Formats: sequence, structure tokens, C-alpha cells
Amino acid sequence: MLKDLIALTKPRLLRLNMFAAIGGFWVASKWDLDILLMLWMLVGSTLTMASATVVNNYWDRELDQKMERTRNRTLPMGRMSPTAVLSYGIILGIAGLATLFALDVLTGLLGLLGWFVYIVIYTMWLKRSSTWSTSIGGVSGAMPPVIGYCAVTNELDAGAWLLFALLFLWQPAHFWSLAIRRVEEYREAGFPLLPVVKGIKRTKLQMIPYVLLLLPTVVLLYTYGYAGIYFLIISAALSVVWLVHTISGLMTKDTEKWAKINFLISVNYLMIVFVAMIANTVK
Repeated sequence: MLKDLIALTKPRLLRLNMFAAIGGFWVASKWDLDILLMLWMLVGSTLTMASATVVNNYWDRELDQKMERTRNRTLPMGRMSPTAVLSYGIILGIAGLATLFALDVLTGLLGLLGWFVYIVIYTMWLKRSSTWSTSIGGVSGAMPPVIGYCAVTNELDAGAWLLFALLFLWQPAHFWSLAIRRVEEYREAGFPLLPVVKGIKRTKLQMIPYVLLLLPTVVLLYTYGYAGIYFLIISAALSVVWLVHTISGLMTKDTEKWAKINFLISVNYLMIVFVAMIANTVK
């Protein structure tokens, strides 16, 4: 039971989002950390994100049965009832949003926006009807560092928007790399993802502007004084590496291998960039 309750929150996704939230908090704090505030921010944002993933599991339970990657999840396997899972998700959401609103109204509103986009806009609507689900749904995935940042500053300034842009631009190429490898599974399940509807070549082309725009984003984080020169060197170099590999997908003959490497690059890119940002935050 406990294992299923944890699995419903998608722990790997939660860990990534928690790390991003800490990164945003750290940049805004400029090494003058309020540990208690950071802990409360993490509790509130993590519970809110966990609520969104649990409700997502509830809403996708029938579609999850159709895919090999998801058919062993808690609901498709019948280990918990849909009503219990939905109740669990709602309780987590109330607790998480209440915590964020207790910290600051703006922080609470950002948490609510991320929850709403993920559940209503992405899960309930676009995921089942449009190739834009990945891009627009990325709004919710870009909220954690902004929540962390605004918990300190209480305002949406250039730093908040640049952190938002970093996560928003990172997501499509990351997810589409996975979707290309599992395109037939998504097709059979009825998900209108970009590689399913428009084809793999079109998806590869559409990845390029997202990865390209990461370069000016990290440059601006340095230019506006949020991170130092070492962050700039590392993140700019990684952005170029990822861009070159993404473009190479247009010429490759082994799309499966290319997509796997591109996915791994994306995962390591985000981790290294945020570590560099935290370590080289300007005081």
C-alpha cells in the first residue's frame, strides 16, 4: 500500500522538480539562505506537485492500460480504487497549496497555476486532443524554480522569467526524444503527440528552436547577474553540445540510437546546469 502511494506521486519527477525549486530559491537568496523558508517552500511545492501527478494517474488510468510503459501502474493493475486515488490527490493538493499560500500569495498562485495547467489544460484537454500538449503543458513543469525564486523575492522579475524560460524550453526536446523511441506505443494508445501526428522528421525539426533558445537564456542569466562566469561557460558549452546533437538527428540513419542519446543529454544537461547555477550564484 505504502509503495503504491509513493509510486502514484511519480517520485523521480518529484525529485527533479524539488531540485529545480531549490535552484530557484538559491539564486534568489544569493547564498543568504533562510533554511526554514526553503523547507516550507519545498514541502508546499512537493505536495502540490505530488497532488498533480496523483490526479494525473487517476485521469489516465484507462489509457495507461494500453501502454507497456504504464500498464503496471497502481490503477491499471487494480491495486487501489480510483476513488481512493482521487481522494489522495485532492488531500495532497489542499495541503500543498495551503502551505504555499501561507508563505506568500504569489507563491500560492504560482503553485495553483502549475497544478491547473498540468491537470486541466494538459491532462484533461490537450493530451487527448492536440500536438501542443507537450509545449503548453510545459508551463506546469517550469513552475518549480519560479516558485522557489518567488518564495524569496515575492515578485516576478527578470530572474523569475529566465528560470521559467530555462525549464519551459528544456522540456519539449527532452520529452520528444522519449516519445520518438516509443512512438508506436503512443500511437496505439491514441495519444496525439507530435511524432505520432506529424511524424518523426517534423518532431526533430521542432526540437531545434527550443534547444537553440536555451543558449540566450543561460547567457542572460549571467548578463543580469544571477549566475557567474563559470556557470556561463559550462551551461553555454552544454547548450551548444545539445544543439549540435539535436541538429544531427536530421541526418542520422539510426533514429533509435540518436533519440536515446538525446534523451540522456537532456537529463544530464538540466542537472549540470542547475548544479553550476547553485555553485556559481552571484552574491
